Amino acid sequence: MKKSFIIIWYGLLIASLLLSACSSTPADPGKSAPGSNLKVLAAESFLADIAQNVAGERFIVESLMPLGMDPHAFEPVPKDVTKISESDIIIINGGGIEGWLEKVIANAGGTHQIVEASAGLTSRTAREGEHLEDEHEGEEHEGHSHEEGDPHYWLDPISVIHYVENIRDGFIKVDPQGKVAYTSNAETYIQKLKELDGYIREQTDMIPAEKRLIVTNHESFGYFADRYGYKIIGTIVPSVSTGASPSAQQLARLVDDINTSGASAIFLETGTNPQLAEQISHETGVRVVTDLFTHSITERNGEAPTYIDMMRYNIARIVENLK
Repeated sequence: MKKSFIIIWYGLLIASLLLSACSSTPADPGKSAPGSNLKVLAAESFLADIAQNVAGERFIVESLMPLGMDPHAFEPVPKDVTKISESDIIIINGGGIEGWLEKVIANAGGTHQIVEASAGLTSRTAREGEHLEDEHEGEEHEGHSHEEGDPHYWLDPISVIHYVENIRDGFIKVDPQGKVAYTSNAETYIQKLKELDGYIREQTDMIPAEKRLIVTNHESFGYFADRYGYKIIGTIVPSVSTGASPSAQQLARLVDDINTSGASAIFLETGTNPQLAEQISHETGVRVVTDLFTHSITERNGEAPTYIDMMRYNIARIVENLK
């Protein structure tokens, strides 16, 4: 009797093991085991959001710069150097906007994979009627300059597709086990960027072609204008950096250009001192719009908590003031 019981017990055990093996679900190679333990740092907040969409749930992408920070004016402090030294991957926009990076990384030590999101993109050439930065005689520069050209590629969503591809490839190089996840996440986000591009085109169509005239604080909207058919009449700061200062002659020329063109608004980024814009407004009668988000996203409960939200908000403000 005891022998029969043992045989039955072993039989049940083997059957249980076989059923367990047959019913188990194989691991999905596209899902990462939480915790690849990578420390990933993006220079700007909008770049951290873009990169997070590629990373998915594999790790958290942290922004080096705080929300609302102008990248042109950023100067890293000791705690930033510590973050950099502890990071496995550092994502930068490139194009010269992070001019401080090389020296800081040399001082920080450690081993990092640097991902330049805009690598492979070509800086724009000013169109007829625009003025190149190096043509502005007498302008004074403080802080960062951008010898490589205009770094504001991210204001064109189609260029951001290139960002996504570079970020995806950088992640795969460091974490090849996550290749399927990164590839899938990138494809999903690229589709969202294409939808964003279509949305901006639809909104732009609401503005008569002759009214698609842009005046901004500094030379940041060139790629946006090229993509969506706007004309840049001028900028208060005749530079791709906010660290430059215009001369009286340059401001006078801008007033003339506004009056001649019929431009109806000056668009400033949040946090920009509106004093010069208001002076020009007094002389020309144009509106001053002070709340575009171009270099930083906002808190989650703000107007632009993600890169896509930022672009949708900006086009809404542009249409509202130009149509």
